[in-house]
Amino acid sequence: MTKPHQTIPVQVGNVTIGGTAPVAVQSMTNTDTVDAETTAQQIVSLAKAGSELVRITVNTSEAAAQVPVIRERIRQLGCEVPIVGDFHFNGHKLLREHPACAEALDKYRINPGNVGRGKKRDEQFSSLIEFACKYDKPVRIGVNWGSLDQSVLARLMDENAKLNEPLEPKAIMYQAIITSALESAQQAEDIGLPHDRIILSAKMSGVQDLIQVYQSLASQCEYPLHLGLTEAGMGSKGIVASTAALSILLQQGIGDTIRISLTPEPHGDRTQEVIVAQEILQTMGLRSFTPQVIACPGCGRTSSTYFQQLAQDIQSYLRHNMPQWRKKYHGVEDMTVAVMGCVVNGPGESKHANIGISLPGTGEKPVAPVYEDGEKTVTLKGDHIAEEFQAIIDKYIERHYT
Repeated sequence: MTKPHQTIPVQVGNVTIGGTAPVAVQSMTNTDTVDAETTAQQIVSLAKAGSELVRITVNTSEAAAQVPVIRERIRQLGCEVPIVGDFHFNGHKLLREHPACAEALDKYRINPGNVGRGKKRDEQFSSLIEFACKYDKPVRIGVNWGSLDQSVLARLMDENAKLNEPLEPKAIMYQAIITSALESAQQAEDIGLPHDRIILSAKMSGVQDLIQVYQSLASQCEYPLHLGLTEAGMGSKGIVASTAALSILLQQGIGDTIRISLTPEPHGDRTQEVIVAQEILQTMGLRSFTPQVIACPGCGRTSSTYFQQLAQDIQSYLRHNMPQWRKKYHGVEDMTVAVMGCVVNGPGESKHANIGISLPGTGEKPVAPVYEDGEKTVTLKGDHIAEEFQAIIDKYIERHYT
């Protein structure tokens, strides 16, 4: 898909954001950064899941002191993912007191609403940008409607009040978010940060709000844009809301990097947000990350849970092996695998996939034909269908991808 919103490329470590580069997936740790080992392990876990940038909280002097330790540790573990430092309130102070932290990070994230008030705001923002210039680091200027720069909002509200036909309060809020991002970017350039070292974001927690703000922001700048529905929520709500908002924008060519800000279950797996981001991009045809499993939803013909378990096992197997397969088998991420539960759509869907199996439904003959590129190659039966089908997938990959 050609991107209607053309942006300038920004290099972040070994990842290019914007330009003609594919939309990048990023995530954020939820560990205490002071705990360097736990944080490093989670960064590696997120990177293995497919996160191409990982952001960490840098909120205290103790946390800042551990950033170079964390960077060194993930390199020891063979992980090259860029690390982004998330700064609020005291970033200017932490970067000044911990130059090794400033050097170790691959990008800084600054929220214009959380860098200070009044004169201190300009001084502290300038200090952050000067460190970025000194260490040649790109900066994401990330506006968030939950922590909007109140001085910008107050100024626009005063201007609006003087109009003959004032805008609605929500429209002023949108305008304030966009203005804060663009004015902060211009201020950063005036201080000396190069045009191609700036990324913008304007996160909202409402789907329609996010769409309107990013559509307007994209029409007014060529900076790469980071997309994300902030405070998306838990479980299916967070996934659906994020998908609804980001898919519309991505379809319009808006967005150069994304994060799905899911609230995990207590002690839940943080990598879920990475998988959801990848699946959004892959189902839209924007990128391929892992072979896709096509499976029917089940009905009265499929009273057994066998096909459901097989589909789940095959999907887990494919995702688990992708880090090794990606290095060895070029194009394997584009493969489709069908695991179907009965004769109604089973053979047809299996023929359309690269490789597929049509399992017997309730009352059907206990055999499972396997199709490779539209042709039936074997019929499986007995107690080891799952293991045999997995072996067939392995052989298919070895034959078709080099």
